[in-house]
Amino acid sequence: MSDKQSILVWDVPTRVFHWLLVICFAGAWLTSESERLQMIHYAFGYSACLLVLFRLIWGVVGTRYARFTQFIKGPAEMMKHAKGLLSSHSHSAVGHNPVGGIVMVGLMLLILLIGLTGYFSVKEFLGDLMGEAHEAIASLALAVVVIHVAAAIIMSVLQKENLIRAMVTGKKRGLPEQAIRFPQYLIGLLLILGSIYCFYMILTGAVPSLTQ
Repeated sequence: MSDKQSILVWDVPTRVFHWLLVICFAGAWLTSESERLQMIHYAFGYSACLLVLFRLIWGVVGTRYARFTQFIKGPAEMMKHAKGLLSSHSHSAVGHNPVGGIVMVGLMLLILLIGLTGYFSVKEFLGDLMGEAHEAIASLALAVVVIHVAAAIIMSVLQKENLIRAMVTGKKRGLPEQAIRFPQYLIGLLLILGSIYCFYMILTGAVPSLTQ
């Protein structure tokens, strides 16, 4: 008989980061071709970069499964995980798997590159080169997002657990001793308020150095 039960794995800041990043990325993509919505595009884009910077810090000081040391592994561990999938032995740890963790980190780095090339494009640095790089990296990031969503669906089927819902509730199946103790509600709330404030400041042009 299995002792596994519903346990808390993803803290509130990790979940808030994830869904705010989804909103910012989608918002920036949808407003990218409109001059009328240019300030909204800037606000979404720079807010996404600030969220990634927060996640990089939280990946060091956050709760157990939010930390990079928990899921960033070497090539050997990644190959072992991939072979396990091919042989129907799915990843059993409750946090990110090694492959998914690397994809997530790669996506965050791409978002920072999008923000950096976007900034240089606004400043007209190197002419049209930065604008072209900005669009190319954004397209690459979108492809990674599609792969990430597809992988989450596939892994949900293989593990017989809804991973997308887990990033909403924070809960997955595991042993009681694998659960994190503190959801970190306060930091999650501060992240929401801070993101709204930064979005508003950029949207209203209160940080002109980013938009002019």
